[in-house]
Amino acid sequence: MQRYLIDTQILIWSLISPDKLSADILKRLSSGQIYISQLSLLEIAIKQKINKLPELQIAIEELQQIIITDGFQIIPLKLKHIIAYKEIPLYAHHRDPFDRLLLATAYAENISIISADLNFKLYGDVIQLVEA
Repeated sequence: MQRYLIDTQILIWSLISPDKLSADILKRLSSGQIYISQLSLLEIAIKQKINKLPELQIAIEELQQIIITDGFQIIPLKLKHIIAYKEIPLYAHHRDPFDRLLLATAYAENISIISADLNFKLYGDVIQLVEA
Protein backbone atom coordinates (compact mmCIF):
# COMPACT_ATOMS: atom_id res chain seq x y z
CA MET A 1 0.00 0.00 0.00
CA GLN A 2 1.40 3.38 -1.02
CA ARG A 3 1.95 5.94 1.75
CA TYR A 4 1.20 9.64 1.26
CA LEU A 5 1.47 12.78 3.31
CA ILE A 6 -1.13 15.29 2.17
CA ASP A 7 -0.52 18.99 2.48
CA THR A 8 -2.93 21.31 4.25
CA GLN A 9 -4.68 22.46 1.06
CA ILE A 10 -5.40 18.88 -0.03
CA LEU A 11 -6.80 18.15 3.44
CA ILE A 12 -9.07 21.19 3.22
CA TRP A 13 -10.23 20.31 -0.31
CA SER A 14 -10.91 16.71 0.72
CA LEU A 15 -13.23 18.05 3.41
CA ILE A 16 -15.08 20.89 1.69
CA SER A 17 -14.31 20.79 -2.05
CA PRO A 18 -13.53 17.23 -3.15
CA ASP A 19 -14.59 18.25 -6.67
CA LYS A 20 -11.29 20.18 -6.88
CA LEU A 21 -9.41 16.87 -6.63
CA SER A 22 -8.77 14.70 -9.67
CA ALA A 23 -10.06 11.14 -9.90
CA ASP A 24 -6.47 9.96 -9.49
CA ILE A 25 -6.01 11.87 -6.23
CA LEU A 26 -9.39 10.75 -4.88
CA LYS A 27 -8.38 7.15 -5.64
CA ARG A 28 -5.06 7.61 -3.86
CA LEU A 29 -6.83 9.13 -0.85
CA SER A 30 -9.18 6.16 -0.64
CA SER A 31 -6.70 3.38 -1.36
CA GLY A 32 -3.43 4.60 0.13
CA GLN A 33 -2.13 5.00 3.64
CA ILE A 34 -2.77 8.71 4.21
CA TYR A 35 -0.91 10.82 6.72
CA ILE A 36 -1.67 14.32 7.93
CA SER A 37 0.92 16.31 9.82
CA GLN A 38 -0.07 17.81 13.14
CA LEU A 39 1.38 20.94 11.61
CA SER A 40 -1.56 21.08 9.16
CA LEU A 41 -3.95 21.20 12.10
CA LEU A 42 -1.96 24.09 13.56
CA GLU A 43 -1.99 25.90 10.22
CA ILE A 44 -5.76 25.46 9.95
CA ALA A 45 -6.27 26.67 13.54
CA ILE A 46 -4.20 29.79 12.83
CA LYS A 47 -6.03 30.51 9.57
CA GLN A 48 -9.40 30.02 11.26
CA LYS A 49 -8.41 32.42 14.03
CA ILE A 50 -7.48 35.18 11.56
CA ASN A 51 -10.54 34.48 9.37
CA LYS A 52 -8.58 33.18 6.38
CA LEU A 53 -10.68 29.99 6.21
CA PRO A 54 -14.31 31.14 6.44
CA GLU A 55 -15.38 28.10 4.40
CA LEU A 56 -13.99 25.68 7.00
CA GLN A 57 -15.93 26.13 10.23
CA ILE A 58 -14.96 22.78 11.74
CA ALA A 59 -13.39 22.95 15.20
CA ILE A 60 -9.95 21.34 15.38
CA GLU A 61 -11.22 18.67 17.81
CA GLU A 62 -13.96 17.73 15.35
CA LEU A 63 -11.53 17.87 12.46
CA GLN A 64 -9.24 15.45 14.27
CA GLN A 65 -12.15 13.03 14.70
CA ILE A 66 -13.12 13.32 11.01
CA ILE A 67 -9.52 12.61 9.99
CA ILE A 68 -9.43 9.48 12.14
CA THR A 69 -12.90 8.35 11.01
CA ASP A 70 -11.80 8.75 7.39
CA GLY A 71 -8.95 6.35 8.09
CA PHE A 72 -6.19 8.94 7.87
CA GLN A 73 -3.35 9.01 10.39
CA ILE A 74 -2.01 12.08 12.13
CA ILE A 75 1.77 12.34 12.29
CA PRO A 76 2.94 14.26 15.33
CA LEU A 77 5.71 16.77 14.78
CA LYS A 78 8.95 14.96 15.61
CA LEU A 79 12.49 16.10 16.18
CA LYS A 80 13.59 14.20 13.05
CA HIS A 81 11.22 16.41 10.99
CA ILE A 82 12.79 19.54 12.40
CA ILE A 83 16.29 18.16 11.79
CA ALA A 84 15.34 17.26 8.19
CA TYR A 85 14.35 20.90 7.63
CA LYS A 86 18.00 21.62 6.79
CA GLU A 87 17.73 19.24 3.81
CA ILE A 88 14.98 21.31 2.18
CA PRO A 89 16.46 23.93 -0.17
CA LEU A 90 15.57 27.52 0.57
CA TYR A 91 14.19 29.50 -2.36
CA ALA A 92 13.71 33.27 -2.15
CA HIS A 93 10.14 33.08 -3.48
CA HIS A 94 9.07 30.09 -1.34
CA ARG A 95 9.73 30.63 2.33
CA ASP A 96 6.41 29.44 3.77
CA PRO A 97 7.42 27.74 7.04
CA PHE A 98 4.41 25.40 7.05
CA ASP A 99 5.12 24.18 3.52
CA ARG A 100 8.81 23.76 4.24
CA LEU A 101 8.19 21.74 7.40
CA LEU A 102 5.66 19.56 5.56
CA LEU A 103 8.32 18.92 2.92
CA ALA A 104 10.82 18.09 5.67
CA THR A 105 8.30 15.70 7.20
CA ALA A 106 7.84 13.88 3.89
CA TYR A 107 11.61 13.77 3.48
CA ALA A 108 12.23 12.44 7.00
CA GLU A 109 9.46 9.84 6.74
CA ASN A 110 10.48 8.90 3.18
CA ILE A 111 6.91 9.18 1.92
CA SER A 112 5.36 10.89 -1.07
CA ILE A 113 3.56 14.18 -0.55
CA ILE A 114 0.36 15.11 -2.38
CA SER A 115 0.09 18.82 -3.11
CA ALA A 116 -1.47 21.24 -5.58
CA ASP A 117 1.10 23.89 -4.67
CA LEU A 118 3.18 24.60 -7.77
CA ASN A 119 6.13 25.58 -5.56
CA PHE A 120 6.46 21.97 -4.42
CA LYS A 121 7.81 21.11 -7.88
CA LEU A 122 10.98 22.98 -6.89
CA TYR A 123 11.81 20.18 -4.45
CA GLY A 124 11.56 17.24 -6.86
CA ASP A 125 15.15 16.24 -6.27
CA VAL A 126 14.53 16.00 -2.52
CA ILE A 127 10.96 14.71 -2.13
CA GLN A 128 8.54 12.49 -4.03
CA LEU A 129 5.72 14.74 -5.19
CA VAL A 130 2.30 13.67 -6.41
CA GLU A 131 0.75 16.69 -8.10
CA ALA A 132 -2.90 17.30 -7.39
